[in-house]
Amino acid sequence: MLSLLVNDDGIHAPGLRAMRSVLQTFGDVQVVAPQVEQSGMSHRITYLHPMMVQEVQEEGEHFGWAVDGSPADCTKLGVLEFCEREPDLIVSGINSGSNVGINVLYSGTVAAAIEGAFFGITSIAVSLEQGTPPDYDATARRAGGLIRQILDRVPEKGRLWTINFPNTTPEGPRGVRFAPMGVQRLTDTVEKRIDPRGRPYYWSGIDPLEPHQMEAETDVQDLNEGYATVTPLHFDLTETTVLETCRRFEWELE
Repeated sequence: MLSLLVNDDGIHAPGLRAMRSVLQTFGDVQVVAPQVEQSGMSHRITYLHPMMVQEVQEEGEHFGWAVDGSPADCTKLGVLEFCEREPDLIVSGINSGSNVGINVLYSGTVAAAIEGAFFGITSIAVSLEQGTPPDYDATARRAGGLIRQILDRVPEKGRLWTINFPNTTPEGPRGVRFAPMGVQRLTDTVEKRIDPRGRPYYWSGIDPLEPHQMEAETDVQDLNEGYATVTPLHFDLTETTVLETCRRFEWELE
């Protein structure tokens, strides 16, 4: 089995290294990750300038490829250039911070997995809350177990998933819940500050859970209650109900 491992926190991120160790128990692993952190980049693709790539070695052995580009770029390069054959699995993460609710749409971690699903390859984004000191090794082991179960129980190629783990505690997650995205925004903030020269600048609110309403039976609430959440996703944004309604009319162009 060949796994492609990507992320948005950069090739030196501890979550990526922990996930690599676990995926090596599945088979071969190729790492393709950004040179520097690319959080919040969503599905940005680099096409107006060339991407520079550098091989990263550790203790004289190949570790992976560092890309001067976005997380989605990393997936694309991994599949088309750096994997010796089409990978059987793409994993993105472990991200430092949760990706639940509408943050799924902003996430570079999830976008890297979406890019993998474009290729028809089963792709899974993995994220960990950061409200307590994170234990990436334990999270990677738990993620590996869930990934094995997903591959066994939903074996169709090209499925897209996101897994979120709650804050690290001695007890670990309370369990696993399969849940839809919470899509109701409660609030959002932009904080204005003044620099030493009197010029205004702004910080966007970055708490991953604060903007969301705690809707029952959603990934937002389940994660907040201490459960690991699993959400199957798809990238077809068509609103099929409205589409079918509109098709019942005769439409004219002036």
